[in-house]
Amino acid sequence: MSLGKRSTVIAVLTALLAFAGASAQAHASAGPVFTVTVPKAQASAPLDGRIILLVSKDLTREPKSHVAPNAPLDSPYLFGSTVDGLAPGAEAVIDDQAFGWPARALSQLPEGDYLVQAVLNRYETFHLADGRTLKLPPDKGEGQQWPSKPGNVYSKPIKLYIDPAHPQRFALTLDQVIPPIARKTDTEFVRHIRIRSALLSKFWGRDVYIGAHVLLPAGFDQHPNARYPLMVFHGHFPEDISEFRTTPPDPNLKPVYSPRFKLEGYNRIEQQEAYAFYQKWISKDFPRYLVIEIEHPTPYFDDSYAVNSANVGPYGDAINKELIPEIEKTFRGLGQGWARFTYGGSTGGWEALATQVFYPDMYNGAFAACPDPIDFRAYTLVNLYDDDNAYVLKGEASSVERPGFRNYLGEVTGTQRDMNYMELVQGDRGRSGQQYDIWAAVFGPVGADGYPKPVLDKLTGKIDHEVVAYWRDHFDLSHIIARDWATLAPKLQGKIHLYVGNGDNYYLTNSVYFAQERLESLKPAYNGEVAYGDRAEHCWNGDPTLPNAYSRLHYNFQYLPKILEQIRKTAPAGADLTSWRY
Repeated sequence: MSLGKRSTVIAVLTALLAFAGASAQAHASAGPVFTVTVPKAQASAPLDGRIILLVSKDLTREPKSHVAPNAPLDSPYLFGSTVDGLAPGAEAVIDDQAFGWPARALSQLPEGDYLVQAVLNRYETFHLADGRTLKLPPDKGEGQQWPSKPGNVYSKPIKLYIDPAHPQRFALTLDQVIPPIARKTDTEFVRHIRIRSALLSKFWGRDVYIGAHVLLPAGFDQHPNARYPLMVFHGHFPEDISEFRTTPPDPNLKPVYSPRFKLEGYNRIEQQEAYAFYQKWISKDFPRYLVIEIEHPTPYFDDSYAVNSANVGPYGDAINKELIPEIEKTFRGLGQGWARFTYGGSTGGWEALATQVFYPDMYNGAFAACPDPIDFRAYTLVNLYDDDNAYVLKGEASSVERPGFRNYLGEVTGTQRDMNYMELVQGDRGRSGQQYDIWAAVFGPVGADGYPKPVLDKLTGKIDHEVVAYWRDHFDLSHIIARDWATLAPKLQGKIHLYVGNGDNYYLTNSVYFAQERLESLKPAYNGEVAYGDRAEHCWNGDPTLPNAYSRLHYNFQYLPKILEQIRKTAPAGADLTSWRY
């Protein structure tokens, strides 16, 4: 054989071997495949929704019990796939095409033993008044939490040995159904109200209900002529009135350690503080007033952010023009702007300030603790106006992932990419039910597909500055206050109170810095208050005398001295300042 022929043969053999090796490698990296089936006994019609596959190294806990968006290091591996019209008894396939976090694909799982489970977060079809037809997860009384949503189906956890280098096919049957949630019952002090919102029902093209838990003052039934100020405690979906307990702490309660506050038996502390509040609430000479916590979950999140928005609907008007008047009528509220106040933390902090800004005559003060971004120059750690990418800070020769979550010492446990990828696993098109997706739904315009138009590309982090401009004009609260100060000044002076910890876990401190600078530049002066908690994490609410572990349990009376002083200064002549001071 000539040298040339020999070289040609060697080259061909080398190419064939390389191709065979690449094919084997591709086959080996294909990873495990899961088939997911909903039995015919669990469904009578084709199903829409998001299948979430959970693969956990923790063999002691049900995988769906510890999906923790706020603590990514404590969460299992997640993989997600949307199904449309999945027939009962048919197989849905979850393979390497499914989007995953923190492993991007099933083939990237480390070899080992796992506890595996799948959940179908079921969607329903919504026919909106503007002509859009959307498939979304309705709330079922649980506050938009897919692991506990009534009607969702899931599989029993099974232990599997997974070796991506030797792919196997596993079958999961979603034969378990999450049961309905019972409505809360009324007590002497806590009542519940629920109304059909005409505004929201029209927007969504189906009946929509909103409601509230109402904390009644002591002596409510014995003083039928008394009328009361109203305190609106904004926050996430409330199970009932927070931090209120009419019985002493349970002596048999097993103490549970709080890793957040590094306190043993924090569950006992919560009960002790709740009972102490009850004792204060019924004590002689304690001011009598109404406290409400609102139930307003949406298909996008556990609450609506209490404003009118293009994607979520007119929740601001529904709450303030339909629900609040009904509550004040039913429970004898004073029904005047000077006698209404709003407060809350985190999401509730943003809502408290937004409610005061968008309904300035209706409220006499907002106490906003650790608010979600109130100035979009600091959308957590992202300057939406100047930055091009939310995930990465790029330099000349290097780049750094932007942090998303830290402890007060600065230890980072999740990046912006982590938190957004974790959401993308749980739902595409903004349907995860989580934090960044609800910001996009509330703050943003409607996209071409009818779903919220995202402010950033979930895969790459690239920011859409056309969407940012919409956010600024509609929901950058700091910008809106300054822009409209000529008309807002007489309505908001003395009403804005902002509190945040210097070590906020979500970097919410920065937007308060920007907002404070802007507020203090206003003419006439805003005459409000901004305070920072030294070394305090999320969600410091303004008490410098107590650790946050305790002050966070005191919302319903912590601001009372300032509220009473504001009432004294601003109540009009002839206002009822006595019937509720029995």
